[in-house]
Amino acid sequence: MSVDESAPDLSHIDAWIFDLDNTLYPASCDLFALIDERMGAFIQKLVGCDAVQAHAIQKRYFRDHGTTLSGLMALHGTDPHEFLDYVHDIELDRLAYDARLVDAIARLPGRKLVFTNGDVNYAGRVLDRIGLGDSFEAIHDIHAMDYVPKPAPASYAAMCARWDIDPARALFAEDMARNLKPAKDIGMTTLWVNNGSDQAAGQACASFIDYETSHLTDWLHELTREMA
Repeated sequence: MSVDESAPDLSHIDAWIFDLDNTLYPASCDLFALIDERMGAFIQKLVGCDAVQAHAIQKRYFRDHGTTLSGLMALHGTDPHEFLDYVHDIELDRLAYDARLVDAIARLPGRKLVFTNGDVNYAGRVLDRIGLGDSFEAIHDIHAMDYVPKPAPASYAAMCARWDIDPARALFAEDMARNLKPAKDIGMTTLWVNNGSDQAAGQACASFIDYETSHLTDWLHELTREMA
């Protein structure tokens, strides 16, 4: 893969859009392990199966429907609020305040938004924990997407329409490479945060990735230094 790793000229960007999980905090925090456990328990109760079967169902729905929730809604009529409240009822003590990231995002010129397949309540808790609770204009979540998650192209277009974003003047940063393709297709600049997330592994494609970094904070600091 050949991806531009030079200091970028992004002076045209006036909207900075970030995925949440494994993007704005390190993948090593592994919050998904806690969420996965809650998802498995939810599926076991719903379907009446054991933990191994529940795990297989969860991963199949994620693969085939974009999120486990989408599969549960389509095939079981699951109430999204009930599911999300349950699976996000986790402790966040694995996360820490990240002063360098707070500073880097504050120095970005223009608007800043979060675009997540999670929900706004969970996202708000995570952002508060890492110090970014007041850093973003908006959180565009799975409810705002009408439960059609990334990487469905319609969700990207709807997000841009909702917040009056010109894709040609926007950058989207995300740890899951597959979620960058629809952003690139509508004209966004893309940044793959290749930080070791299992969900990102092996999905890179230079045709829709403009920039790649293993460490978002360092990349943003270098970028804002170039802008100064």
